[in-house]
Amino acid sequence: MRIIAGEYGGRILRTVDNPSVRPATDRVRESLFNILNNRIRIAGAKVLDLFAGSGSVGIEALSRGAERAVFVEQAYPAVRVIEENLRMLGESASRRAEVIRGNAFRYIKESIESFDLVFVDPPYALKHSEMLPILLVEHERIARNGIMVMEHTKKFSFPSSPKYIIDDQRVFGMTVVSFILPTRMDKEL
Repeated sequence: MRIIAGEYGGRILRTVDNPSVRPATDRVRESLFNILNNRIRIAGAKVLDLFAGSGSVGIEALSRGAERAVFVEQAYPAVRVIEENLRMLGESASRRAEVIRGNAFRYIKESIESFDLVFVDPPYALKHSEMLPILLVEHERIARNGIMVMEHTKKFSFPSSPKYIIDDQRVFGMTVVSFILPTRMDKEL
């Protein structure tokens, strides 16, 4: 897996050696960032990479000039891979990258930080993953003009909620990438 563009473009990243971890492919990441370039300014953005796996999406954002990326991952082997990838790029001691080993749901509830871009790639069989967009909006983890991107299967369905809208969806084989915008009641005031 390689970094597509930016400061670290072309560099090869380590991946997690576990068949249950699905790193975002180069094709999906390239398409994702091409779409995002028309919606949000990555340079200077704060990025949250939930269920980060190898950290490829957050690292891609850092390579493209993101101000900060927070990687949340529960599996220790994946955390080690993220840390090794950041170290290889010289980002391990930087204030731009933070790796948190922990539960994503707990992080959403306990953090006080909001992000311009939230990327969510939960295990497909994860219970309650359909609640992630609602939780992210309720706990204000998505900044006012931010966007959430969630990777999921074609069978996945989001619950109806006035808290967010699904702005766009793109299909890549068996993977669907949904672009989700928070709706805030105070926008109307």
